Amino acid sequence: MAKKVLVISTSLRERSNSEALADAFAEGAKAAGNDVEKISLRGKKISFCRGCLACLGKGRCVIQDDAPAITEKMKGAEVIVWATPIYYYEMSGQMKTIIDRANSLYESDYAFRDVYFLSSAAENEEGTDSRAIQGLEGWIACYERAQLKGTVFAGGVTGIGEMEGHPALKKAYDMGSAIQ
Repeated sequence: MAKKVLVISTSLRERSNSEALADAFAEGAKAAGNDVEKISLRGKKISFCRGCLACLGKGRCVIQDDAPAITEKMKGAEVIVWATPIYYYEMSGQMKTIIDRANSLYESDYAFRDVYFLSSAAENEEGTDSRAIQGLEGWIACYERAQLKGTVFAGGVTGIGEMEGHPALKKAYDMGSAIQ
């Protein structure tokens, strides 16, 4: 049975390396027959969370920008895939901001169970993505029905087009195609 998969590309750079991973994952998930939607944060207006907690009472954020529509898509997705560049050994600020803005999901009847993490960085050392993964796991821990199902890291890539032929692209595609 097809699953509803939401891929969130958090890089603001066109044709970024992490977006190449997101596209490969999405292609694999589509090839497996899933219903896949990819959202890019590029060009979106997303303000910082104010910490007002009005979202918990209203079921949606009260800030009027692009975040509530993205959060609503997250709520209905069975699978959420995060794709981010690694900045200073951590997820991008825009990824953290949309995670914070998704606070309204905390007490909701969210559909997601499986979460995946795709990242790229100039650094190629083992563990370059570990802090970002820990940050995402902190978010996942707040959703008892959700779990981190897999990660893909592409190290040693900085400029546009450097992902071409990178083995992480196949790994992302294969991970997406394994969604059942």
